[in-house]
Amino acid sequence: MLDRAFALLDAFGVGRAELTLPELVEGSGLPRSTTHRLATQLERLGVLERTARGWRIGVRLFELGQLVPTQLRLRERALPYMGDLYERTHQTIQLAVLDGPEVIYVEVIAGHHPVRSPSRRGGRVPAHCTAVGKVLLAFAPEPPPLEGPDLVALTRRTVTDRARLRRELAQVRHDGIAFDNEEAMLGLCCAAAPVTDHRGVVAALSVSMPIGGAVTPRGVASVVRTAALGLSRDLRGRAASGGAEA
Repeated sequence: MLDRAFALLDAFGVGRAELTLPELVEGSGLPRSTTHRLATQLERLGVLERTARGWRIGVRLFELGQLVPTQLRLRERALPYMGDLYERTHQTIQLAVLDGPEVIYVEVIAGHHPVRSPSRRGGRVPAHCTAVGKVLLAFAPEPPPLEGPDLVALTRRTVTDRARLRRELAQVRHDGIAFDNEEAMLGLCCAAAPVTDHRGVVAALSVSMPIGGAVTPRGVASVVRTAALGLSRDLRGRAASGGAEA
């Protein structure tokens, strides 16, 4: 049952905060009767919540997620730097970690722009579609395999050519900054920089903004790098003083 429950929860992906029963069936690959029974059971446990359309992730799952110690410590240390970035840009600020071929958003501070973003706390997005993901793939000691014959495209701007992606990741390693040009969502662009601790790159910090606005990815590149460097020094300092796990 556990594997089927996870299959059901995995259906809640990027841009899919609320799903109908048919959408849950399609996303999980489970039979309709099994999907409905599992969704009802998870609803009783508080893992899912019933809505007018179907179900959404429940507060119980969020509460459990807050108990993950490594990500909780990372989020706590990152929040002041994210707040500073927000005050300097008034755009959406994101902190993400890598999980296989996807990124997980540990924290998101919403900006003052009308463009809907695919990022949300606890949400997942294919790593190659995002600036934070490109940073994490570029610096991963053992980059996860990007499964399937083709890289999934979230928009017509998503990089789906493996050779081009490898070139971009090499440039990210050289420059220490990554960009997303409407690759995760049309109308949205992003700049991201790596966050390190004593183990190496552990997260990515980013600023996202609407295309065509006064704030541009290259315009905020230096402040993103500065914030990521400050957070990295903080994390390494805590590790040196015994404040983080080895």
